[in-house]
Amino acid sequence: MSAPSPVTAPAPPAPFAEDGPLAPTLRLLAAELARRCDQDGPHADGTGTGGVAEMERAALLPPGKLLRPLLFTESAAATGMRRADTLAAALGVERLHVGSLVHDDVIDGDTQRRGRPSVVARYGLPNAIVTGDALLIGAFREVAAHTPASVPDARRLAVVQTLAEAGVDLCRGQAMEDELRAQGDRDVDRYLRMISLKTGALFRASCLGGAQLAGAPAAAQHALTRYAEHLGRAFQMADDLLPHTSDTATSGKSALSDLRNARPTFPVLLCWHRTNEQGRAQLSALLAGTLPAETAMETLRVLLRESGALTQARAAARAEAAQAKAALDELPATEARAALHAVADLAVDRDR
Repeated sequence: MSAPSPVTAPAPPAPFAEDGPLAPTLRLLAAELARRCDQDGPHADGTGTGGVAEMERAALLPPGKLLRPLLFTESAAATGMRRADTLAAALGVERLHVGSLVHDDVIDGDTQRRGRPSVVARYGLPNAIVTGDALLIGAFREVAAHTPASVPDARRLAVVQTLAEAGVDLCRGQAMEDELRAQGDRDVDRYLRMISLKTGALFRASCLGGAQLAGAPAAAQHALTRYAEHLGRAFQMADDLLPHTSDTATSGKSALSDLRNARPTFPVLLCWHRTNEQGRAQLSALLAGTLPAETAMETLRVLLRESGALTQARAAARAEAAQAKAALDELPATEARAALHAVADLAVDRDR
């Protein structure tokens, strides 16, 4: 009689799956975002054409992964606040994020965002600038005017200040990225400082802001800030890998965007330091835009693979995600903390 086959435990549900650990909070956030957009209405400004409200809706819906508002809500829940009381402020962070993306697409000339036409492609440059501005400013309205009356004003003010600081840091990071691009800088440490500002700012604001809204003690606020800092680095490192590991339909953005804009990315910088003189010459030609578009990405993929830069970049992203999870050890073991753990895993495993 043959031995019975070993029983294999089923794989845990992916974080964003309908039965995954993040699904309940994401459903709350998505429903509230749709409700607020419907409440504003496409004709709420009285123009009869939809105006800014229509363009904001086009930028916000259908939503992306709602990662930053999720971080806000789960950080607040991990420190004792009801999720339902966090939704308005959390979606304020989403407005800040999406507004920055609208402006990013203006700067980069990108025609796609999340697999659909960008605001600038759909409505034109002036309207995209105005829409981005409205989204950014609206973030503060959400915190100031729509958080529950039971939240003390001091907590609201702390969150507004945190979001404002994040907005300034985001702009500083954008300017620093442009400096690195213009100077042809290949310094990995400067790149890490840049992404700590440009990408990390809203991760920090989400986690710290959620803790502040909940009135969390200083130790919890510090733990969540450390978590967010490592998570932001992990997320951007993994994001830089997407053009080389996913197609446009998966990543939602043209794989040639970074090359076309000579943007310094993590695997390319690692490749620069790992390859030989001939490889550096090829990288310089790629970033200068002197190679035909149809061959540029394939040339880059060969350089990244042969130099081992892709493997090193993945390992660095996973190390940052591990440090993010370790920072959460100071928080009580709750469903919210488990959700934050899941986000760290998701950050470096985007295809799940």
